[in-house]
Amino acid sequence: MPLDPGLEVMLDQLAQANGPTTREVGAVQARELYGTMALLNGDVVDVARVEDITIDGTIPARLYASSAGEALPMVVWYHGGGWTIGDLESADRTSRRLAAGTGALVVSLEYRLAPENPFRAAVDDCLGAVLWVIANADSLGGDPSRVAVGGDSAGGNLAAVIAREARDEGLALRHQLLVYPVTDCTMSSSSYDANGEGYLLTRDTMTWFIENYVGQADHKDPRISPLYADDLRGVAPALIITAEFDPLRDEGEAYGDRLRDAGVDVEVRRFDGQTHSFFELTMITPAAATEAVELAITRLKAALA
Repeated sequence: MPLDPGLEVMLDQLAQANGPTTREVGAVQARELYGTMALLNGDVVDVARVEDITIDGTIPARLYASSAGEALPMVVWYHGGGWTIGDLESADRTSRRLAAGTGALVVSLEYRLAPENPFRAAVDDCLGAVLWVIANADSLGGDPSRVAVGGDSAGGNLAAVIAREARDEGLALRHQLLVYPVTDCTMSSSSYDANGEGYLLTRDTMTWFIENYVGQADHKDPRISPLYADDLRGVAPALIITAEFDPLRDEGEAYGDRLRDAGVDVEVRRFDGQTHSFFELTMITPAAATEAVELAITRLKAALA
Protein backbone atom coordinates (compact mmCIF):
# COMPACT_ATOMS: atom_id res chain seq x y z
CA MET A 1 0.00 0.00 0.00
CA PRO A 2 1.32 3.53 -0.70
CA LEU A 3 2.62 5.63 2.15
CA ASP A 4 -0.10 7.64 3.89
CA PRO A 5 -0.28 11.08 2.17
CA GLY A 6 0.02 13.01 5.42
CA LEU A 7 3.10 11.05 6.42
CA GLU A 8 4.57 11.48 2.96
CA VAL A 9 4.31 15.26 3.24
CA MET A 10 5.87 15.26 6.71
CA LEU A 11 8.73 13.00 5.64
CA ASP A 12 9.41 15.15 2.55
CA GLN A 13 9.59 18.24 4.77
CA LEU A 14 11.99 16.52 7.15
CA ALA A 15 14.18 15.39 4.25
CA GLN A 16 14.30 18.93 2.80
CA ALA A 17 15.23 20.37 6.21
CA ASN A 18 18.20 17.98 6.28
CA GLY A 19 18.61 18.44 10.01
CA PRO A 20 21.00 16.54 12.27
CA THR A 21 20.28 12.95 13.23
CA THR A 22 19.12 11.93 16.69
CA ARG A 23 22.58 10.53 17.37
CA GLU A 24 24.14 13.85 16.36
CA VAL A 25 21.97 16.04 18.59
CA GLY A 26 22.44 13.80 21.63
CA ALA A 27 20.09 12.74 24.39
CA VAL A 28 19.36 16.12 25.98
CA GLN A 29 18.32 17.90 22.78
CA ALA A 30 16.57 14.78 21.44
CA ARG A 31 14.37 14.80 24.53
CA GLU A 32 13.36 18.40 23.84
CA LEU A 33 12.60 17.64 20.19
CA TYR A 34 10.55 14.57 21.15
CA GLY A 35 8.45 16.72 23.43
CA THR A 36 7.72 19.04 20.50
CA MET A 37 6.74 16.11 18.32
CA ALA A 38 4.18 15.08 20.94
CA LEU A 39 2.18 18.18 19.98
CA LEU A 40 1.33 16.38 16.72
CA ASN A 41 -0.88 14.03 18.74
CA GLY A 42 -3.86 16.34 18.42
CA ASP A 43 -6.06 18.03 20.97
CA VAL A 44 -5.78 17.41 24.68
CA VAL A 45 -8.72 15.28 25.83
CA ASP A 46 -10.31 16.40 29.10
CA VAL A 47 -10.69 13.78 31.80
CA ALA A 48 -12.14 14.05 35.29
CA ARG A 49 -8.94 13.34 37.17
CA VAL A 50 -5.28 14.06 36.47
CA GLU A 51 -2.85 13.70 39.36
CA ASP A 52 0.94 13.61 39.55
CA ILE A 53 2.21 11.04 42.03
CA THR A 54 5.47 9.35 42.98
CA ILE A 55 5.77 5.58 43.06
CA ASP A 56 7.89 4.14 45.87
CA GLY A 57 9.06 7.66 46.57
CA THR A 58 11.28 7.74 43.49
CA ILE A 59 9.43 7.13 40.19
CA PRO A 60 7.32 9.99 38.80
CA ALA A 61 3.93 8.93 37.47
CA ARG A 62 0.65 10.51 36.47
CA LEU A 63 -2.87 9.20 37.04
CA TYR A 64 -5.72 9.73 34.60
CA ALA A 65 -9.37 8.81 35.05
CA SER A 66 -12.51 9.78 33.17
CA SER A 67 -14.68 9.32 36.26
CA ALA A 68 -14.40 9.54 40.02
CA GLY A 69 -15.75 6.05 40.53
CA GLU A 70 -14.11 3.57 42.84
CA ALA A 71 -12.45 0.29 41.88
CA LEU A 72 -11.74 1.28 38.30
CA PRO A 73 -9.76 -1.12 36.12
CA MET A 74 -6.16 0.01 35.73
CA VAL A 75 -3.77 0.37 32.80
CA VAL A 76 -0.06 0.98 33.44
CA TRP A 77 1.36 2.81 30.41
CA TYR A 78 5.03 2.96 29.40
CA HIS A 79 5.99 5.73 26.97
CA GLY A 80 8.16 5.22 23.91
CA GLY A 81 11.42 6.89 22.97
CA GLY A 82 14.08 4.22 22.69
CA TRP A 83 14.55 4.02 26.48
CA THR A 84 16.44 7.32 26.02
CA ILE A 85 13.82 10.04 25.43
CA GLY A 86 10.19 10.60 26.41
CA ASP A 87 8.46 11.49 29.67
CA LEU A 88 5.06 12.10 31.23
CA GLU A 89 4.42 15.07 28.95
CA SER A 90 5.17 13.20 25.72
CA ALA A 91 2.74 10.46 26.83
CA ASP A 92 0.06 12.84 28.10
CA ARG A 93 -2.27 12.93 25.10
CA THR A 94 -2.20 9.16 24.58
CA SER A 95 -2.78 8.53 28.28
CA ARG A 96 -5.78 10.86 28.27
CA ARG A 97 -7.29 9.14 25.24
CA LEU A 98 -6.88 5.71 26.79
CA ALA A 99 -8.44 6.85 30.07
CA ALA A 100 -11.36 8.56 28.36
CA GLY A 101 -12.01 5.67 25.99
CA THR A 102 -11.63 2.74 28.38
CA GLY A 103 -13.02 4.23 31.56
CA ALA A 104 -9.93 2.84 33.28
CA LEU A 105 -7.49 4.48 35.65
CA VAL A 106 -4.39 5.00 33.50
CA VAL A 107 -1.05 5.23 35.31
CA SER A 108 1.62 6.72 33.03
CA LEU A 109 5.16 6.06 34.24
CA GLU A 110 8.31 8.16 33.87
CA TYR A 111 10.87 5.36 34.20
CA ARG A 112 14.60 6.10 34.33
CA LEU A 113 16.21 6.76 30.96
CA ALA A 114 19.44 5.67 29.30
CA PRO A 115 22.27 6.41 28.82
CA GLU A 116 22.32 7.77 32.36
CA ASN A 117 20.45 4.68 33.56
CA PRO A 118 20.99 1.74 31.18
CA PHE A 119 19.41 -1.72 31.40
CA ARG A 120 17.98 -2.85 33.73
CA ALA A 121 16.87 0.37 35.38
CA ALA A 122 13.76 0.78 33.21
CA VAL A 123 12.69 -2.83 33.75
CA ASP A 124 13.05 -2.48 37.50
CA ASP A 125 11.03 0.75 37.50
CA CYS A 126 8.29 -0.69 35.30
CA LEU A 127 7.90 -3.90 37.28
CA GLY A 128 8.06 -2.02 40.55
CA ALA A 129 5.32 0.29 39.31
CA VAL A 130 2.95 -2.58 38.50
CA LEU A 131 3.54 -4.17 41.89
CA TRP A 132 3.03 -0.81 43.61
CA VAL A 133 -0.14 0.01 41.67
CA ILE A 134 -1.66 -3.34 42.59
CA ALA A 135 -0.64 -3.02 46.24
CA ASN A 136 -2.04 0.51 46.45
CA ALA A 137 -5.12 0.01 44.30
CA ASP A 138 -7.59 0.91 47.06
CA SER A 139 -6.04 4.31 47.73
CA LEU A 140 -5.75 5.00 44.00
CA GLY A 141 -9.37 4.08 43.33
CA GLY A 142 -8.44 1.05 41.26
CA ASP A 143 -9.34 -2.62 41.10
CA PRO A 144 -6.24 -4.79 41.70
CA SER A 145 -7.84 -7.74 39.90
CA ARG A 146 -8.26 -5.84 36.62
CA VAL A 147 -4.85 -4.59 35.50
CA ALA A 148 -3.29 -4.27 32.04
CA VAL A 149 0.04 -2.99 30.80
CA GLY A 150 0.82 -1.24 27.56
CA GLY A 151 3.27 0.93 25.72
CA ASP A 152 4.56 2.08 22.36
CA SER A 153 7.94 1.25 20.81
CA ALA A 154 10.43 0.97 23.69
CA GLY A 155 7.40 1.22 25.95
CA GLY A 156 5.92 -1.75 24.10
CA ASN A 157 9.16 -3.59 24.73
CA LEU A 158 8.86 -2.85 28.45
CA ALA A 159 5.20 -3.87 28.52
CA ALA A 160 6.07 -7.22 26.90
CA VAL A 161 8.90 -7.76 29.36
CA ILE A 162 6.72 -6.84 32.35
CA ALA A 163 3.91 -9.13 31.19
CA ARG A 164 6.34 -12.01 31.42
CA GLU A 165 7.85 -10.79 34.70
CA ALA A 166 4.33 -10.42 36.14
CA ARG A 167 3.54 -14.02 35.20
CA ASP A 168 6.64 -15.10 37.07
CA GLU A 169 5.52 -13.02 40.07
CA GLY A 170 2.16 -14.79 40.06
CA LEU A 171 0.24 -11.72 38.88
CA ALA A 172 -2.64 -12.34 36.50
CA LEU A 173 -2.57 -9.33 34.22
CA ARG A 174 -5.61 -9.03 31.99
CA HIS A 175 -3.96 -7.66 28.84
CA GLN A 176 -0.81 -6.34 27.22
CA LEU A 177 -1.12 -3.62 24.57
CA LEU A 178 2.03 -3.56 22.45
CA VAL A 179 2.18 -0.72 19.92
CA TYR A 180 4.99 -1.33 17.38
CA PRO A 181 7.11 -2.88 20.14
CA VAL A 182 10.85 -3.51 20.12
CA THR A 183 11.17 -7.25 20.68
CA ASP A 184 14.58 -8.04 19.12
CA CYS A 185 17.54 -5.80 19.89
CA THR A 186 19.77 -7.74 17.50
CA MET A 187 18.09 -5.69 14.73
CA SER A 188 18.22 -8.70 12.43
CA SER A 189 14.75 -8.65 10.85
CA SER A 190 14.25 -7.96 7.16
CA SER A 191 12.04 -4.93 7.81
CA TYR A 192 15.20 -3.08 8.86
CA ASP A 193 16.48 -3.55 5.30
CA ALA A 194 13.19 -2.41 3.78
CA ASN A 195 12.33 0.45 6.15
CA GLY A 196 15.55 1.45 7.89
CA GLU A 197 15.92 4.76 6.03
CA GLY A 198 13.47 7.48 5.10
CA TYR A 199 10.52 6.40 7.25
CA LEU A 200 10.92 8.50 10.41
CA LEU A 201 12.57 5.85 12.61
CA THR A 202 15.92 4.91 11.08
CA ARG A 203 18.35 2.06 11.57
CA ASP A 204 20.97 4.50 12.90
CA THR A 205 18.58 5.95 15.48
CA MET A 206 17.60 2.48 16.67
CA THR A 207 21.27 1.50 16.86
CA TRP A 208 21.92 4.56 19.01
CA PHE A 209 18.96 3.82 21.26
CA ILE A 210 20.10 0.23 21.76
CA GLU A 211 23.69 1.30 22.41
CA ASN A 212 22.44 3.67 25.09
CA TYR A 213 20.15 1.15 26.75
CA VAL A 214 21.77 -2.25 26.34
CA GLY A 215 25.42 -1.29 26.64
CA GLN A 216 27.48 -4.44 27.19
CA ALA A 217 24.52 -6.61 28.20
CA ASP A 218 23.41 -9.59 26.13
CA HIS A 219 21.17 -8.35 23.31
CA LYS A 220 19.28 -11.66 23.46
CA ASP A 221 18.51 -11.42 27.17
CA PRO A 222 14.70 -11.86 27.20
CA ARG A 223 14.41 -8.83 29.52
CA ILE A 224 15.93 -6.84 26.64
CA SER A 225 14.60 -8.80 23.65
CA PRO A 226 11.41 -10.64 24.65
CA LEU A 227 11.42 -12.47 21.32
CA TYR A 228 14.14 -14.72 22.78
CA ALA A 229 12.23 -15.73 25.91
CA ASP A 230 12.30 -19.50 26.43
CA ASP A 231 8.74 -19.79 27.72
CA LEU A 232 5.87 -17.41 27.01
CA ARG A 233 3.08 -19.66 28.23
CA GLY A 234 0.66 -17.99 30.59
CA VAL A 235 1.49 -14.37 29.86
CA ALA A 236 -1.37 -11.91 29.44
CA PRO A 237 -3.40 -11.86 26.22
CA ALA A 238 -2.06 -9.31 23.76
CA LEU A 239 -2.88 -6.87 21.02
CA ILE A 240 0.15 -6.06 18.87
CA ILE A 241 -0.09 -3.10 16.50
CA THR A 242 2.52 -2.79 13.74
CA ALA A 243 3.09 -0.39 10.84
CA GLU A 244 3.93 -1.33 7.25
CA PHE A 245 6.84 1.12 6.83
CA ASP A 246 8.43 0.54 10.24
CA PRO A 247 11.81 -1.14 10.78
CA LEU A 248 10.26 -2.77 13.88
CA ARG A 249 7.40 -4.32 11.91
CA ASP A 250 8.72 -7.85 11.50
CA GLU A 251 9.93 -8.33 15.06
CA GLY A 252 6.58 -7.21 16.44
CA GLU A 253 4.77 -9.67 14.22
CA ALA A 254 7.28 -12.41 15.02
CA TYR A 255 6.58 -11.87 18.71
CA GLY A 256 2.90 -12.34 17.97
CA ASP A 257 3.75 -15.69 16.39
CA ARG A 258 5.76 -16.66 19.48
CA LEU A 259 2.83 -15.80 21.75
CA ARG A 260 0.39 -17.70 19.56
CA ASP A 261 2.66 -20.75 19.55
CA ALA A 262 2.73 -20.57 23.34
CA GLY A 263 -1.07 -20.71 23.50
CA VAL A 264 -1.53 -17.03 24.33
CA ASP A 265 -4.58 -15.25 22.96
CA VAL A 266 -3.01 -12.66 20.65
CA GLU A 267 -4.21 -10.35 17.89
CA VAL A 268 -1.68 -8.82 15.50
CA ARG A 269 -2.87 -5.91 13.39
CA ARG A 270 -0.66 -4.31 10.76
CA PHE A 271 -1.61 -0.81 9.63
CA ASP A 272 -0.67 -0.48 5.97
CA GLY A 273 0.67 2.80 4.67
CA GLN A 274 1.87 3.82 8.13
CA THR A 275 5.26 4.47 9.71
CA HIS A 276 6.56 4.15 13.22
CA SER A 277 4.92 6.63 15.64
CA PHE A 278 1.67 6.87 13.62
CA PHE A 279 -0.32 5.95 16.76
CA GLU A 280 0.68 9.34 18.23
CA LEU A 281 0.44 11.39 15.00
CA THR A 282 -3.28 12.12 14.91
CA MET A 283 -2.69 15.51 13.26
CA ILE A 284 -0.68 13.90 10.44
CA THR A 285 -2.50 10.63 9.80
CA PRO A 286 -5.85 11.06 11.57
CA ALA A 287 -7.78 8.16 10.05
CA ALA A 288 -5.20 5.47 10.82
CA ALA A 289 -4.23 6.87 14.21
CA THR A 290 -7.86 7.13 15.29
CA GLU A 291 -8.59 3.61 14.07
CA ALA A 292 -5.57 2.21 15.92
CA VAL A 293 -6.41 4.00 19.15
CA GLU A 294 -10.03 2.89 18.96
CA LEU A 295 -8.91 -0.70 18.37
CA ALA A 296 -6.65 -0.50 21.43
CA ILE A 297 -9.46 0.95 23.53
CA THR A 298 -11.93 -1.71 22.40
CA ARG A 299 -9.57 -4.55 23.26
CA LEU A 300 -8.62 -3.02 26.61
CA LYS A 301 -12.27 -2.50 27.57
CA ALA A 302 -13.10 -6.11 26.74
CA ALA A 303 -10.11 -7.45 28.65
CA LEU A 304 -10.78 -5.30 31.72
CA ALA A 305 -14.54 -5.84 31.86
